[in-house]
Amino acid sequence: MQNYIFRTASNQDISAIKELVFKVLLEFGLQPDPSSTDADLNDIDANYLNHGGMFYVIENADGQIVGTGGIALSSSKVCELRKMYLAPSVRGFGLGKKMLHLLLAEAKKLGFQQATLETAAVLKHAIILYQGAGFHPYQPDHLSPRCDQAYKLDLN
Repeated sequence: MQNYIFRTASNQDISAIKELVFKVLLEFGLQPDPSSTDADLNDIDANYLNHGGMFYVIENADGQIVGTGGIALSSSKVCELRKMYLAPSVRGFGLGKKMLHLLLAEAKKLGFQQATLETAAVLKHAIILYQGAGFHPYQPDHLSPRCDQAYKLDLN
């Protein structure tokens, strides 16, 4: 397996991040929503890095972004895992698991006590990954239009 670099994203990565996220959504029959659910991708710095969260990308040896993942501030004690997507060519190598552990470690470092996420039933491998990390289903007040499930994890 080739070397992959996990690094903090910036606004210079926005077009590559959107391209990857939207392609994966469409692959699973989910609609990108750049004006609402996915509007956070219009400004990574403001919506993640400068707002109490973090956003990482995974680059392959050619410098292409092949994975994404972020943690966004929900409240002072709760963060939301967002935009965890991998290109089809890099699935099955443990990169999703590594990204998830990186995000959860960062969430703890930032002082969050709980992580939540929303997902869709068609993302079966992602759900298995989340459950394997200890996430449990819960009923949130509101779900994004393309999501039909929510999970949470206590970080203590």
